[in-house]
Amino acid sequence: MRLLERMRKDWFMVGIVLAIAGAKLEPSIGVNGGPLKPEITVSYIAVATIFFNSGLSLKTEELTSALVHLKLHLFIQIFTLAFFPATIWLFLQLLSITPINEWLLKGLQTVGCMPPPVSSAVILTKAVGGNEAAAIFNSAFGSFLGIIITPLLLLLFLGSSSSVPFTSIFSQLFMTVVVPLIIGQIVRRYIKDWLERKKPPFGAISSSVLLMIIYTTFCDTFSNPNIDLDKFSLVLILFIIFSIQLSFMLLTFIFSTRNNSGFTPADTVAIIFCSTHKSLTLGIPMLKIVFAGHEHLSLISVPLLIYHPAQILLGSVLVPTIKSWMVSRQKGVKLTRPTV
Repeated sequence: MRLLERMRKDWFMVGIVLAIAGAKLEPSIGVNGGPLKPEITVSYIAVATIFFNSGLSLKTEELTSALVHLKLHLFIQIFTLAFFPATIWLFLQLLSITPINEWLLKGLQTVGCMPPPVSSAVILTKAVGGNEAAAIFNSAFGSFLGIIITPLLLLLFLGSSSSVPFTSIFSQLFMTVVVPLIIGQIVRRYIKDWLERKKPPFGAISSSVLLMIIYTTFCDTFSNPNIDLDKFSLVLILFIIFSIQLSFMLLTFIFSTRNNSGFTPADTVAIIFCSTHKSLTLGIPMLKIVFAGHEHLSLISVPLLIYHPAQILLGSVLVPTIKSWMVSRQKGVKLTRPTV
């Protein structure tokens, strides 16, 4: 069993490398409007597949228990949509005196204002074996909150405003997140015995879909016409993005593992990924709306285009380490429980 798990991890890491290499060699295939039509296959079909898969594999009682875990949900949403953007704003006050391109810095602020993604945090939480139900709930709920809160945060921190088509974005989220999840749960009720007997490879399915998302994301990054910036600024932004992710992952880990936190190790896994991941699927369309006609829109978009694949790569690399920690903590809890 361990050998199979190890092989699956190795296959996924090889898949990530191949996806990035393929995007670098021929990005035109996976860009919006390209042969793969990611504006449909990724934004709708891939995301819907992930949540149908999650609905099919999740036990209803687990999802129900996640809904009532208010403390966990409040922690994730407040960290994501309040603490994260406010901290980035304070950090940017220091970076503003550096020679880094000012529009890239504004792009970092837009990253902080984004809601959690509807796919990567769920898949990584599932890969570790964390609280998948909580990850699904917070990814979906955070995305809905982001429809309203993200434009307000952009207005607050950057002073940009525009009419945001809440109805169309809400409809897309409803159709790609809520509906597939409900359908998956309904189907599960009728084939529950078969699922428990056959144990379909839900993890492999989700990982395959994630590879497609990685590929199309890097296609957008590599095909972005905005290369009119100095390499110094780009390299520093790349370093800053990885530093922000690692720092916030460590911060959420420390907060959620305190003795009086009330969170289980599985909860901590969901917190680490859901609190620090940002949505590219929601983010780029929203930036194009809020900054419509802005001459520096492409520069502003660069940090988010970097952040999204970076969070998936960093999360994937840390999966074995976080999983080992979670398993050891769970064993420790079981050993300290008194026997009756």
